[in-house]
Amino acid sequence: MSRFPDERIVVDYVAPRHLAGGGDPTWITVTLHSACGWRLEHEPLTPDVVLTSPDQKALLRLEPDPDSPWWTLHHAPEQAAPAWYASFGARTPVEFIAAVTDALTDPSADTAAAPDPYDVLRQADWTPAGPRDGLVSPDGTTFLQRADEASAWFATVMVNGSRIVWHAHFSEHTPSRLIAAFTASLTDPTPVARVVDTWRPPTLNPRLVTRTQVGMRAALVAFALEDRVHTLSTRHAPPTTPPSAPPGQPPGPGRSR
Repeated sequence: MSRFPDERIVVDYVAPRHLAGGGDPTWITVTLHSACGWRLEHEPLTPDVVLTSPDQKALLRLEPDPDSPWWTLHHAPEQAAPAWYASFGARTPVEFIAAVTDALTDPSADTAAAPDPYDVLRQADWTPAGPRDGLVSPDGTTFLQRADEASAWFATVMVNGSRIVWHAHFSEHTPSRLIAAFTASLTDPTPVARVVDTWRPPTLNPRLVTRTQVGMRAALVAFALEDRVHTLSTRHAPPTTPPSAPPGQPPGPGRSR
């Protein structure tokens, strides 16, 4: 991002979001570090980034490698909860990964609830696909599948009927609420922003993708991340309580002098 706040840049607003490309990794890394207290480390002499949760039970690694998933999220076992992991390909939009990490770090989440990740897809007109338990998006580009009720989840985005754009994988025992957050993001119709000349779209097919270009100040683009950090920081802020009245005086603004 430019250091000159008055500089104007061009932004593409892309829909559907699953074909918008990877996006800016700081949408995830800065938020986990600044809003959720995760420790941020850079692997020396590599582009790798590692973030560790405050309780040291979760680890997110960004490892740009053309032969492997770029993002991997590992969680250690807990009492009555086995270990699990999730992985995401290079062109997985950061908004989808952020939906998972936001749900994971939500201190108010009801961990006992187990929403069906398929429900939101069915409500968005996804239909059954293939011999396995799976659904396909209305545009035919995105598939979510699992072999049975006790197995892993797989999401695949393809264009031209065969070219894979990205994969996402959730292992067995991944909390259902995290997968449900992922599927909810899959059906979100809101376009996502990508700065022109800094991203490579997986497809420009106008029958699949809508792009709206907008010129705006660089500072306004940067503010979106700042606002996201602020919003998520408030989830961890302690509740404020009104100051107590001095001894001998009734509380409240209407007390007599």
